[in-house]
Amino acid sequence: MVNSRLKPEALPETVSLLLKRLMLLETCPPEWQHFDLYLFRDEQVVFYVGQSYVAFDRVWSHIRDGFKARSVVGRFVLANWPISTRFTIELWWSRAPRFASCNTDLNAAERSLIYEYAPCFNLAQNLHPSPLPPNYAPASAALRCSRSLTRLKREAELAVKNDERRQWVTETN
Repeated sequence: MVNSRLKPEALPETVSLLLKRLMLLETCPPEWQHFDLYLFRDEQVVFYVGQSYVAFDRVWSHIRDGFKARSVVGRFVLANWPISTRFTIELWWSRAPRFASCNTDLNAAERSLIYEYAPCFNLAQNLHPSPLPPNYAPASAALRCSRSLTRLKREAELAVKNDERRQWVTETN
């Protein structure tokens, strides 16, 4: 659903942020509600591409569902905690010019991203999924993180504060 207060040309086409920063947001910012595609990735590989009417909310549901193994990518994030806090979450808009050839078809836009990135965990419509890098635990691994979402949010908050402190020290020296 596109925010009716913003003109289509004023809507951002994509946003990218670290998982630890996303975890500090309780609700989807209004200017992100039009994003309907999402990626979980690191610097080298895309782990998962998905679609939802509000991508931000779906990313959160993957994380919550990972605790009960109802989401493979959510389970993967939790099995690799705290390293996964450095994963990048990208939110995309299927009606952006980048997807013009998809004729505003959300399914086609998702397929195009799956084709382009060959994500590890997208098995449908993905002829050659990327192998999971060996430095990560598989989604089937035992969780070594807290089973408390509140505690994980607190850990993410501390990680963000530590990043900001390191940046401040670097800038002031």
